[in-house]
Amino acid sequence: MTRIAIIGGHGKVALELARILTADGHDVTSFIRNPDQQADVAATGATPLVLDVENSTTADIAEALRDHDAVVWSAGAGGGNPERTYAVDRDAAIRSMDAAAAAGVGRYVMVSYLGARPDHGVPEGNSFFAYAQAKAAADAYLRGTGLAWTILGPGALTDGPGNGLIDVDPADTSGGTATARANVALVAAAVLGLPSTAGRTITFRDGTLPLAAALEPLS
Repeated sequence: MTRIAIIGGHGKVALELARILTADGHDVTSFIRNPDQQADVAATGATPLVLDVENSTTADIAEALRDHDAVVWSAGAGGGNPERTYAVDRDAAIRSMDAAAAAGVGRYVMVSYLGARPDHGVPEGNSFFAYAQAKAAADAYLRGTGLAWTILGPGALTDGPGNGLIDVDPADTSGGTATARANVALVAAAVLGLPSTAGRTITFRDGTLPLAAALEPLS
């Protein structure tokens, strides 16, 4: 059994990930901002921990992460407010990386998105621009740390069924990039058990290959 922290624990991906991990016998701590969300988190089998990472210091986050074996960043400001987007998706995410290092938590999985990179191509006037900038900066920072990191880049998120079938690093996205949140949770759980995926960015969408086969070339 390992101890895994999920930051952004009330999101749909995070709630499903907590269910998967606790069912597999892991000890999961889900960080949430709103105390009213504790019951939802506890229902997954995870232990809720109220911590507003947007307004927490690196030391605060490090203290909360102490004695964990891995951390999954699945938090986000939810768009709409560029200032909060930078504060959460970039700044708080970066603090969590420094905190993980300070707490001795070597494994770090970042939930990003398909297309996240400095040359993302999103126009500055687009409402998605701040998010694209924030995620590009956070991902770049993570790659420069000494953590055993894996960055996940799912396509456009849907509430479709998590059937565990994906296509990794899709070259042709003309048919769309729909990715069930439940499949994102399955991929996150899988890579936590695959140390060989450290140092890799894995882009994917709903597809045709079972998880084990899709991820095998990365192991």
